[in-house]
Amino acid sequence: MAKFELNAEQRDAKGTGASRRLRRAGKIPAVLYGAGKDAVMLSLEHEPVYLNVRNEAFFTSILTVNYGQQKEQAVLRDLQMHPYKPRIQHLDLQRISATEKLHMRVPLHFTGQDQAPGVKLQGGIVMHHLTEVDVTCLPHQLPEFLAVDISKLNLNESVHLSNIPLPEGVVITSIAHGGGDLAIATIAIVRAAIEEEEAAAAAAAEAAAAAAAAPAAEGAAGEAGKEGAKKEAGKEPAKKEAGKEPAKKEGGKK
Repeated sequence: MAKFELNAEQRDAKGTGASRRLRRAGKIPAVLYGAGKDAVMLSLEHEPVYLNVRNEAFFTSILTVNYGQQKEQAVLRDLQMHPYKPRIQHLDLQRISATEKLHMRVPLHFTGQDQAPGVKLQGGIVMHHLTEVDVTCLPHQLPEFLAVDISKLNLNESVHLSNIPLPEGVVITSIAHGGGDLAIATIAIVRAAIEEEEAAAAAAAEAAAAAAAAPAAEGAAGEAGKEGAKKEAGKEPAKKEAGKEPAKKEGGKK
């Protein structure tokens, strides 16, 4: 496990104004509490802490906090960031006891995604339902992360909390308290791909129906043409007779 040390100074000034002045001076206001001792107000240089925060292990490690003549073990309980600047606003540090269990949120590291049959052979993608989990253990047993192997998952299969291999002495807090065995990752077909396939199938069906209807439409058009021709042929003699009638009448007058 990575080791982190925080060098701090004890401060007496409290309140919003005092914290604002510290931040303007490039420092971070912090509080150290717990383990049956009084809370201590601290200040830390911003840049060393900011570099540590960029390391994922910092959030799940036992930290050594040095201030004055004191050296105490703690875990990071809360970190407040500026809304839009890369600046840490405040730290909450909780003292720990080597003989007392603590609970911490630990990240999940997924492996074998590219080798999973559901991805490699069956066209699925991995959907992550959880990316971290709360564990309970003694401080020296605290893991930096938990590895989750999904290399054997097929399409529509999931890996659950109970499938995570745990180090000795570590338990998943929710399961220890009777919670459900939640799925943490599933291999599934992308909904967009399903919709695309359905749309393609519908378009193909429409095209087939249109192709089948075309000969029938052509036949109907041919029949209509024949009927029209017959009617026109029937009208022609009548027109000729109509043309002769006046000639007959003229002959009668003579």
